[in-house]
Amino acid sequence: DVQLQASGGGWVQPGGSLKLSCAASGFAFNRTYMRWVRQPPGQETEFVASMSSVGNAYYQDAVKGRFTISRDNAKNMLYLQMNSLKSEDTAVYYCATDSVRGQGALVTVSS
Repeated sequence: DVQLQASGGGWVQPGGSLKLSCAASGFAFNRTYMRWVRQPPGQETEFVASMSSVGNAYYQDAVKGRFTISRDNAKNMLYLQMNSLKSEDTAVYYCATDSVRGQGALVTVSS
C-alpha cells in the first residue's frame, strides 16, 4: 500500500520558519513525481510545490522565494522548507502523488 506521512507541522509566528517532512513507502518513490498541497481552513485544497524524480521544482506563485521543496530518493523522503511564513500559509499540508494524498500536517501561522 502507498503510505505518505507528513510531519513537522506546528505553530509559528509570522516571519518564522518550519520544515515539513514526508515519509513515503509502498511505491517506487525515486521514480515518482511528488507534490505538496495544502488546505486552508474552510477552503479548497491548493497546489503548493512539486518536484520531479530528477529534482525539477515548481511552485505556486504565492510561495515562490519563500518555500523550497526537496527530496532524498535514498531515504524515500520529501521535504518542504517554509520561510517567511505568513498567516495565509495556515493550512493542513499534505504530500501527494498523482493519485494518493497522505496524512497531513497542520501549520498555524499567527501572532
